[in-house]
Amino acid sequence: MSGFFRSRWVEPPAHADEIEATALPRGFSAAGVAAGIKPEGLDVGVLASESPETVSAARFTTNARVGAPVIVSREAELERLRAVVVNSGCSNVGDGRRGLETAAAMQAAAAEELGVEPRRVGVASTGLIGVELPREKVVAGVRAACDELGPDATGFSEAILTSDSGPKRACLELHLRGGAVRLAAQAKGAGMISPRFATLLCFVETDAGMAPETIDLLTGVCVKRSFDRISVDGQLSTSDTVFALASGASGVRVEPESEDELRLGEGLDALLRQLALDIVADGEGAKRVGRVVVRGRPEAVEPVARAIANSPLVKAALHGGDPNFGRILQAAGQAWPQGEPFIADLEIEGRQLVSAGDAIGLGDGDLRQLEELVSGDEVEYELTLPGDGGETEVFFSDLSAAYVEFNAAYTT
Repeated sequence: MSGFFRSRWVEPPAHADEIEATALPRGFSAAGVAAGIKPEGLDVGVLASESPETVSAARFTTNARVGAPVIVSREAELERLRAVVVNSGCSNVGDGRRGLETAAAMQAAAAEELGVEPRRVGVASTGLIGVELPREKVVAGVRAACDELGPDATGFSEAILTSDSGPKRACLELHLRGGAVRLAAQAKGAGMISPRFATLLCFVETDAGMAPETIDLLTGVCVKRSFDRISVDGQLSTSDTVFALASGASGVRVEPESEDELRLGEGLDALLRQLALDIVADGEGAKRVGRVVVRGRPEAVEPVARAIANSPLVKAALHGGDPNFGRILQAAGQAWPQGEPFIADLEIEGRQLVSAGDAIGLGDGDLRQLEELVSGDEVEYELTLPGDGGETEVFFSDLSAAYVEFNAAYTT
């Protein structure tokens, strides 16, 4: 599959057309500048909507330890944001009152330059934890970015990156009953990714018009099916943030429980799922992406799926293209209630290897064939547990030597 929708696990809607990845929906402008927070490259970005009627939604990390930008943004008018400001190179986490004041200064600077209320500006930061975000540099960067705003997301999508190998961005044109609208997003993330959200920042824009309740509903549902479903290393970030803004500049109104709401939701779902998979595939040295699907009694499927996706042994086998399905069973078994028999069926790439908890006899030829099955860029595992009514999925990256080397010297 070519273009933005590269994964077999994402079905692009028939009513969606890909356009230039750096394009923005009508009513939006963006910019990125180099403020000197990182040793080189762009590191401060601003995204703004010109419409006073813009509505918005947001989702944040579930980590108890959060950064100052998350704290400040949670106090903003999240249902009617007009702009977001972001920096990379420093996450502004663990700097106490000084950090909170710096996040508020970023918010205030953008508000002043754009002529909006500070509470209508969201703030996000990404990078090292526990170091000071230089206030004068970042505020100057915010003001400079506001001066350079334009109808293209190139600089903005590059200013948000940290350990990413490159920008993650896309723009779609959706053909709704009421007319054509644009839907775009820019994301970052490569490490510290957990299934209860990802180490990511994601900014979503559409020129469709809608009520705040509609964009909040669509954002929540689609985040649960995308960024909530991925794991690189099982670590939950302090800074995860998703902002979604709708300018209404297309003149197309999306009403609740309408066909157009369904179509917009299908477009947003596909967009965020592919971006989530791009994050997993960019997992700081990752070679392959796995998808584990677990079915069975509802209370068991989630912990079992996460145990498999976060297992270093499973992830190492995925990296090496090793068909060691015993590691999958081991990881699943440690999340199963003690004292209960572990009876499961396991398939890898559609080939059944375990029935009722016991391995199906395999010869040397079978193992070589299985090795071929797990040598692709994407590998699927399906585990069926006792019980009915529960099903979940988690996408995860492999574990490479490059990941260890990178994170062993992250601050130095």
